[in-house]
Amino acid sequence: MTPEHTELHLRDLLARISHGDKPAMKQLYELIAPGLAQFIKARTGDAAEAADVVQDAFLEVWRTAGRFEGRSSVKTWIFAIARFNLIDRLRKRGREEPLDEDFDAPDASPQPQALLEAASDAQQVRICIDKLPRAQARAVRLAFYDELNYAQIAEIEDIPEGTVKTRIFHAKKILAQCLTRLA
Repeated sequence: MTPEHTELHLRDLLARISHGDKPAMKQLYELIAPGLAQFIKARTGDAAEAADVVQDAFLEVWRTAGRFEGRSSVKTWIFAIARFNLIDRLRKRGREEPLDEDFDAPDASPQPQALLEAASDAQQVRICIDKLPRAQARAVRLAFYDELNYAQIAEIEDIPEGTVKTRIFHAKKILAQCLTRLA
């Protein structure tokens, strides 16, 4: 399914949910929840808390589906709901939102052939993504696994689009170096 068809399908599901269609809610949950759980877990490091936040987000989707205005994609809207729910949870417990440490990566370019060979192994890619700073890892996962564009990621993360571009730029350099070493 193309991203455009996916968005149309998600909007159709959301419209059906706004009229109380439980099978549509189940289908939307099955499509979005796995990626959303990874997104939240990357912020908290806690799978149980991530599961709670995902459940809360989908309860809010169920209650507010009719208020979706279409200014963003359905996926972006749901991810933003979950992110704000997480921030509220952390504040209620007296915790600040976790800060992310960004750092400058060394500027070295790997050989393209070595990079292609290393990238062919998905396990190596996951190992390297797990070594990234949290903010960069989230940006990479949202961009490449959840197939969101920079504007959508910026909206979800509540950061400028330029920051998303910078995080992904530095993450690609680090990933290239890591994958080259693992090759």
